Amino acid sequence: MELAVTSLLLEKGVFSADDMRRQIEAMDARHPGLGGKLVARCWVDPAFKARALADGSAACREIGLEIGPLKLIVVENTAEVHNLIVCTLCSCYPRMLLGLPPDWYKSRAYRSRAVHEPRAVLAEFGTHIPDDVEVRVHDSTADMRYLVLPRRPAGTEGWDEARLADLATRDSMVGVAFATSAG
Repeated sequence: MELAVTSLLLEKGVFSADDMRRQIEAMDARHPGLGGKLVARCWVDPAFKARALADGSAACREIGLEIGPLKLIVVENTAEVHNLIVCTLCSCYPRMLLGLPPDWYKSRAYRSRAVHEPRAVLAEFGTHIPDDVEVRVHDSTADMRYLVLPRRPAGTEGWDEARLADLATRDSMVGVAFATSAG
């Protein structure tokens, strides 16, 4: 079916084979390091962090990250709140900042269980959240995506943004893990 639709669109001139190739290459170039760049800037620049929490899309554009027309909402993990991202309808995911979603993110089990038993799902990822920490689950939509701003690991004071960006993993920006340790 995909090949038939693609052939028809090419034949009708809706887009060219070169257009399609460029889009595939652009998608392949997306990776979690892009989201890590946003996280690292938030960790070192409190004013930028405030702007990112107020308007994630504008914050991305401010540092040269293109996310297209979708609305990005950045949610911050704190000592009191841990955020978890899911898309219960399909698998809406911040691809522009993280690349392709992992298979588990698209699975029906994750999509339903993350809402109903988030602590159990997190525990299966090895992420244990204390009982006194609230877990908030955010459901992405077709035109809105969430990105978790993980807590900055201890021992990273004085690090530059490039080094900090490596600590923000795909899983920490979805909320199933913590940012990697500075050790």
